[in-house]
Amino acid sequence: MNRIEGVVFDLDGTLLNTLDDIADSCNRALVEFGYPERTIDEIRAFVGNGLGVLVEKALPDSKRTDDFEAVLDTMKKIYAENCLVKTGPYDGVLPMLEKISSSGIKCAIVSNKPDEQVKELSKMFFAQYINVDVSIGEKESAGIRRKPAPDSVLAILDKWKIQKDHVVYVGDSDVDIATANNAGIKCISATWGFRSREFLKEHGAGIFVDTPDEVAALVMEK
Repeated sequence: MNRIEGVVFDLDGTLLNTLDDIADSCNRALVEFGYPERTIDEIRAFVGNGLGVLVEKALPDSKRTDDFEAVLDTMKKIYAENCLVKTGPYDGVLPMLEKISSSGIKCAIVSNKPDEQVKELSKMFFAQYINVDVSIGEKESAGIRRKPAPDSVLAILDKWKIQKDHVVYVGDSDVDIATANNAGIKCISATWGFRSREFLKEHGAGIFVDTPDEVAALVMEK
């Protein structure tokens, strides 16, 4: 890789283990409307494209029902109130960010989670390493398309004034691989998140890391 000056991170499944809180909130919303709960492995397979896609897939037969919007709104409210119950950084993430940021490399977050929650989580866990103005979540209402569209990544690159050859994207899903490709930057695929190495390889991953420390070693190579 070329000398790296900036790293854009996915949030869920890459920096933070959010799966339990997402699953609990989704299942509470499903039960409230009389639908069966989903297993943690099912929820794991559904996440990555925002809460709307998650709820659509979690509903019976993965279909939008007449009360889809009500279920989604309920899930959003429940999750907003319970997004920090079991959520926390993966082991090794904070030391990784310390190493990378102390070397002068810029760090950012791009997520399909609602923008307000992304900023809240970023400030709570990563304020020492990542500025909130480059912690960007879902804001399609403002005309910024969600991943795998490159809009948010490109906005960060423009803010940083760093050429694409000197920026990498780190994520744990096929959505992240597509996002990096669409933005014209390299992708590092993390195997500790929501998708397996085999799944990532099938979806075009070429650079793998099994621990956060490996990310630091890769991006800090001279």
